[in-house]
Amino acid sequence: MFTRRDLGRAALALPALSLATPRTGAAQGAAPGAAGFPAHTVTMVVPWAAGGSTDTVARILAARLSQDTGKSFVIDNRAGANGTIGFASVARARPDGHTLLVGTVSTYAMAPHLYNLPYDNAQAFTGVGLIAAQPMILVVPKASPARSLAEFVALAKQPGHTMTFANSGTGSSTHLATELFLQAAGLRLGDVGYRSGAQAVQGTMQGEVSMVIQAASGLLPLIQAGELRPLAISSRERSAVAPEIPTFREQGFPEYEAEEHIALLAPAGTPAEIVTRMHALTRDAMTAPETRERLAALAVTPETQTPAEWPAYHTAENAKWRAVIRSRNITVQ
Repeated sequence: MFTRRDLGRAALALPALSLATPRTGAAQGAAPGAAGFPAHTVTMVVPWAAGGSTDTVARILAARLSQDTGKSFVIDNRAGANGTIGFASVARARPDGHTLLVGTVSTYAMAPHLYNLPYDNAQAFTGVGLIAAQPMILVVPKASPARSLAEFVALAKQPGHTMTFANSGTGSSTHLATELFLQAAGLRLGDVGYRSGAQAVQGTMQGEVSMVIQAASGLLPLIQAGELRPLAISSRERSAVAPEIPTFREQGFPEYEAEEHIALLAPAGTPAEIVTRMHALTRDAMTAPETRERLAALAVTPETQTPAEWPAYHTAENAKWRAVIRSRNITVQ
């Protein structure tokens, strides 16, 4: 089972970033600009504490970029305020490509509609593009009578039912993914709060709740052990991390998609040629066979979205989650 402790160990086991050896022979004395980028150490801000899945993906990427360019890519964990502290620090950074931000859908598309931000979410950043994604899975206790998503929905529509869902954080990506499903299915389930995703999963295993939606990395070992029953995976198509689990889309919810997307961002005003160069470096690093292998162990797959595709994606994701937050009357304190 992949736990946060396992992810932390994996991150610590990665090569020291400052000692990386160049693979591509990047010119050490090249002039500033795209051809000579990076000219010195690049800081990648992760707005979460070390050891989590996003941090581990960022460290895998940083290690590979250091190897490929011969320049150090270092991780700066700036946790707090649901990721907004790290975002604010990058919004103020010099736009020369040497300070980057590793963001998640919860920070760039959900948080803006839940919190008062100290930066302009729509204008403060330039998107290098998506770099990775992890699907979420809806699971039920192994003793649940529901053996398919259709059966679960039918049970939850019976008059007088007492079915519930586990919520490990109001406004989190897993909570909003759950609310998106409940809205699409026209269901009303009781909301049972837990302090963490691990506790929410444990509560589901023990039958304290009827279902939970969580990231695949923490669920797959339990599914494989028969401790939880998967009913649907949140990716648009069946995922390589669990190809046997049907999607929501193929089970009567054609518009449903809710992945844990990870993106690379730069401060607004970063020259387009540097953004393009950074995208090319990132694409090559994330799709390298060794990187894919490391990501697969985390139930993560690489994404290769281009900078040109970022604005439309960012606008659509913000509109999507803003609508869910408003229609479901979700607030945080």
